[in-house]
Amino acid sequence: MVSIVPYIPRTIVVHLGPPDSYAANIEVPFSDYVKNVASSEVYPTWDESALRANILAITSFALNRFYTEFYRSRGYNFDITSATEIDQKFIYGRNYFDTITELADSLYTSYIRRVGFIEPLAAKFCNGTTVTCAGLSQWGSQDLAQQGLSATQILRRYYGNNIEIVSNAPVRGYTPSYPGTPLRIGSRGAKVLQAQIILNRIGRNYPAIPQIFPEDGIFGRQTEAAVLALQRIFNLTPDGVIGRSTWNQMEQLYVAVNRLNELESLGQTYISFDWSPPNRLQSGSRGQQVRQLQYMLQVLSDYLPTVPRISIDGIFGPQTQAAVNAYQRFAGLTPDGIVGPATWNSMRNRVAGILGTTESSFLQYPGRPLRLNDRDNNI
Repeated sequence: MVSIVPYIPRTIVVHLGPPDSYAANIEVPFSDYVKNVASSEVYPTWDESALRANILAITSFALNRFYTEFYRSRGYNFDITSATEIDQKFIYGRNYFDTITELADSLYTSYIRRVGFIEPLAAKFCNGTTVTCAGLSQWGSQDLAQQGLSATQILRRYYGNNIEIVSNAPVRGYTPSYPGTPLRIGSRGAKVLQAQIILNRIGRNYPAIPQIFPEDGIFGRQTEAAVLALQRIFNLTPDGVIGRSTWNQMEQLYVAVNRLNELESLGQTYISFDWSPPNRLQSGSRGQQVRQLQYMLQVLSDYLPTVPRISIDGIFGPQTQAAVNAYQRFAGLTPDGIVGPATWNSMRNRVAGILGTTESSFLQYPGRPLRLNDRDNNI
């Protein structure tokens, strides 16, 4: 579960009953799913701000189930159930109220999340009369709307002031997080990097899983050792290969240790660095761009025997200078040990090619959050 940005699925598969029941699976457009649940859960005569708040909560809860592959990582072939004790009320074949349809369409690409977190909020709710919970009270939201509160103000009353509304989220078809083929020694690319990030996060809760350093998108012996340790702990075939069952186990654990399916999630965050070329990095330079330079040199050293292996410490010292010189000689650049735009861009493009991915997908790391647009004023 290290998707970079959640998306709105075009369709969602609903199991018409509790997870283990012999019930049908129905694939419906995601927008129709939201309209169905909203028409089943709230009254169309409620104030508009209450309806908007409830639709956003319904959307966010469903997206959380979808984004974390809550059921699919457990081997089910659906995304959410119609069992109200664990999910949301979906009545197959029902009609939608016009008011709810109009509002749901206007909020189609919007959802709730906590400021600084990636995952859609697990926005739990209850009716607030016969059933109470830690999340939104449906009848309480109507009372607040009648007091003049906006949808965002209502949501913050129940979920806290540290939430925001994401607007204009991307829309696309379902893409499983599993890479499609097993990852093993020699594999490389964005999915290997994703697996390394997941394993290192799980390892903080399960110290028997060794940490992988650096997280470089290259499946080497360190990554194999971490996979073997996880497989032994959780009674999987200890082959050091990330097949579907191992991937699913990793995903479940990653979601669990971060509490991504809980209202009070620890949160998933990522850092997005600026990979535009620096004016000049040289001996004595320090900071984040030097770390990025050293990361690229580490990747390059695995493929170019003339580039020596260096550590990542953010300090442009003699080892970093020697590695830069070696790369410049390989690439036909002036071997002056100084990194300007030409050397930086050459390294960046070559690393992207080595990892078999695009700059935007592999040059992002967990850590400081990157904010999407928050259009509270439109909600």
